[in-house]
Amino acid sequence: MTDWIIQTISELGYLGIFLVMLAESIFPPIPSELIIPFAGFAAANGDLNLFGVLAAATIGAVVGMLPWYFAGRLFGLERVRYLADRFGRVMAFNADEIDLAVGWFKRFGPIIVLFGRLIPLIRTLISIPAGLSRMSLPVFLLASTSGALIWNTILTLAGYILHEHYEVIEVVLDPLSYIVLGLVVVLYLLKVATWKPSKSKV
Repeated sequence: MTDWIIQTISELGYLGIFLVMLAESIFPPIPSELIIPFAGFAAANGDLNLFGVLAAATIGAVVGMLPWYFAGRLFGLERVRYLADRFGRVMAFNADEIDLAVGWFKRFGPIIVLFGRLIPLIRTLISIPAGLSRMSLPVFLLASTSGALIWNTILTLAGYILHEHYEVIEVVLDPLSYIVLGLVVVLYLLKVATWKPSKSKV
């Protein structure tokens, strides 16, 4: 995957960055921790413009989030609530907990989306509850763009400063992805073990 990312960016430039970041937002296993630092390294070499890298990476990331957002919006909250009580132990949440989560998301959704974009794995999945809670598209785009721009700026500057040692960033940040994944699995198993049906009727 590393060779494919480097080859795509080297051959296609800004379009390559856009396409790889688009794929990264749709498929979480593709690591932005390698994509953006390499683009920053290319900017340091004079092959790309620093602001062009940031623009291509951020636009690609935001466009890639939209399918998940619309999937949540089109599937709908009522279907999720129904499934939560019908297959709740597998989903690990009941309808009451879904309502509670959506309530929090309606109150603090933009902040959750913004900071969620800074966390591996979560940055892709956060688009689904945004759609389920019917967050307005302009607000979702603003929060997503802000979060993606912050993350991309950090990684681009790191690759720009570290220059040919940009791979160090992936070595440092890659374990974070596994930690987040491990926490998600542990929390899921705990929820499955302690799941109870909702008190309300669906």
